[in-house]
Amino acid sequence: MRIDKTQRGWAIASLAMMMVFTGVYAVYAANVPDRPRGGSAIGLTFGVIGFGFMLFAALLGARKRVPTWRIGRAQAWMRGHLWLGLLSLPVILFHGGFHFGGTLTSVLMWLLIVTVLSGLFGAALQHYLPRVMTIDVKLETIYDEIGNVRVLLREEADRGVEALCGSLGLGKSAKEEMQRAGGFTAARAMSVSKGGASVAVATETVVLTDEASAPLRTFYLGEMRPFLEQPRRGSRLGNADKAHNAFAGLRTLMPEPAHGLVQDLEDICDEARQLVRQEQLHRWLHGWLLVHIPISMAVIVLGAVHAVVALRY
Repeated sequence: MRIDKTQRGWAIASLAMMMVFTGVYAVYAANVPDRPRGGSAIGLTFGVIGFGFMLFAALLGARKRVPTWRIGRAQAWMRGHLWLGLLSLPVILFHGGFHFGGTLTSVLMWLLIVTVLSGLFGAALQHYLPRVMTIDVKLETIYDEIGNVRVLLREEADRGVEALCGSLGLGKSAKEEMQRAGGFTAARAMSVSKGGASVAVATETVVLTDEASAPLRTFYLGEMRPFLEQPRRGSRLGNADKAHNAFAGLRTLMPEPAHGLVQDLEDICDEARQLVRQEQLHRWLHGWLLVHIPISMAVIVLGAVHAVVALRY
């Protein structure tokens, strides 16, 4: 795994600070008569440093919300957020002598632990999931356009099936579907086989008889179209192997001129599955922030309250 220079610099600096802090705390703990306390000079120093690290980590969110701030590179801020946020936990533990104290400090410490753990979890996701995305979602699209792409896929499949089976009685024209899709154009050219060659559906005039088209019509209206409208990984078409077997079986029931279309429909289902996978990975990639950000903000607020109470009383 390649580590960029910014990452290496923050890692080395954080490790060096951790060694210094550990050494200071070891000497301090060995020479106090009772036990280390947060109210001592060294304890207060650790507290100020730890809280400063937490404030720096919190400033990353502020920097993201104010694009005009050009203080340092975004990558450096992100690495600092990760390493100093991680380092804040042992420093705060040194501050209290590994003693959580009363109710407020106990709540604060547990929230800090959850914040650091959720941050590590998020960092792992951000490192791992993009690799998974490139493997599982080869046809990745803009996340906000997934709904529009689904409309296109369904409209594309409708057009192909109707070219062979006649009207499906869906009550929606291709123009209406395109308007709902925001004016996008088709993702691929649908085709059917005829005489050993593929020709575009737009120019294909062959329409199967009701008897010949019945398996395709039943499969499409009963299973595939509902899947395109509301894709679910738990359904048969939501599983790549089961879907492949389903289309292979359908291909054996259809005359040779329909085989090209069956392959196109299988490709459309594959793309729809990739959209489901992209949504799932996106939720994982961003969902952890729903835990991390509120708790980290609570840590900052309670940390400030703890500091004020400790200094006043």
